[in-house]
Amino acid sequence: MDFLIKNATVINENKIFHSDILIKDGRIEKIAPNISLKYAIKEIDATGLHLLPGAIDDQVHFREPGLTHKATIYTESKAAVAGGVTSFMEMPNTKPPAFTQQLLEDKYNIGKHTSLANYSFFMGTSNDNYDEVMRCNEKRKDICGVKIFMGSSTGNLLVDSPLALDKIFGNSELLIATHCEDEKIIKENFARLKAEKGTLGPSDHPIIRNEDACFESSFRAVQFAKKYGSRLHILHISTEKELQLFTNLIPLKEKKITAEVCVHHLHFTSDDYERLGNQIKCNPAIKSPDNKAALWPALLDGRLDVIATDHAPHTWAEKNEPYEKAHAGLPLVQHSLMLMLHYYKEGKINLEKIVEKMSHAVATCFQIEDRGFIREGYFADLVLVDLNKPFTVSKENILYKCGWSPLEDFTFPSSVTHTFINGNLIYEKGKFDESNRGMRLKFIR
Repeated sequence: MDFLIKNATVINENKIFHSDILIKDGRIEKIAPNISLKYAIKEIDATGLHLLPGAIDDQVHFREPGLTHKATIYTESKAAVAGGVTSFMEMPNTKPPAFTQQLLEDKYNIGKHTSLANYSFFMGTSNDNYDEVMRCNEKRKDICGVKIFMGSSTGNLLVDSPLALDKIFGNSELLIATHCEDEKIIKENFARLKAEKGTLGPSDHPIIRNEDACFESSFRAVQFAKKYGSRLHILHISTEKELQLFTNLIPLKEKKITAEVCVHHLHFTSDDYERLGNQIKCNPAIKSPDNKAALWPALLDGRLDVIATDHAPHTWAEKNEPYEKAHAGLPLVQHSLMLMLHYYKEGKINLEKIVEKMSHAVATCFQIEDRGFIREGYFADLVLVDLNKPFTVSKENILYKCGWSPLEDFTFPSSVTHTFINGNLIYEKGKFDESNRGMRLKFIR
């Protein structure tokens, strides 16, 4: 079905303006102040609403295959759509991990049949799957990137072989996304605290996974990237110390080394462990307030390039184990855009910057084809928001399969009212049309 969105307040490419938008055959056909047609079309009156390009989340964990008791691509993509996220890039630490081209394509096949949002999946790396990783080079237009866990992880996802790292950084033609925490520092911190205290709790998490663990690993990744001129993207920056590794002196299109910040590191601090405990246990850890305070100006001035979630759901039972056994990660993809709109209302960030960091910059960073902007000819991945309609998170409206959120009972000042994906109105005022599926993202490389 084609649509005509009337009277919208459009936020796009650092401008706010009033316009109509004509959607035809899945793409944006026309952008003009007053579009009138001589044929019947489904019209949506967007008076009083703001129209944004759909958010693109470059880091989620949707748990399929193998961990579907926590989440599935279907359930989490549905939550994403309700929150205004129209495309996602999913990580390889599923069961089994996406270590081969066949396993990776199996995930794309699941996405094709079940994802309500557009999708891409990272290729996983280990110390011994170099040949499979290199086969991604010939598929550079079809795969978002290569993921390296350069720090503590589950199974054999930790890549700690200098030879393996050297070969991957030296020969990958795709973007390399890294999780950076130094395993040796983490183990030393854990052993010291365990000896001192015996029983550890959630508030110990940012001490075990401290600023030095993050910086040393991120610094190492930057050194590899500089050695080979690799395209490096460091995920979930959480410390003030790491910010010295990044620059805002060149345009994003020209950067070889970029950085992501996640909404939970912009929102929570170590002070929140007392209230939320293991609910906000994640890797890298949510740290002291001075780190959060430093992340905000770095986001606004361009040292941090994109905003994501690292959406990582676990069951309530898994989060309520004693600290040392409790799983790390929290679900966020349904609420990330609304959280940033909360900070707009608080005066921390303007609407143009939210759109830049959650849509434009992600598309630029990953070289996504025909998405991330409101432009004629681009796919109609669009979100309408009501900045003055509050939304309170409750168990009844949480769409994650795990059924909980660390933001439960939090009231956002704004709501997502409509989400279009490839020109299809998938979400409207709490109701879904699931007759269409998202598309595989393509990349201009």
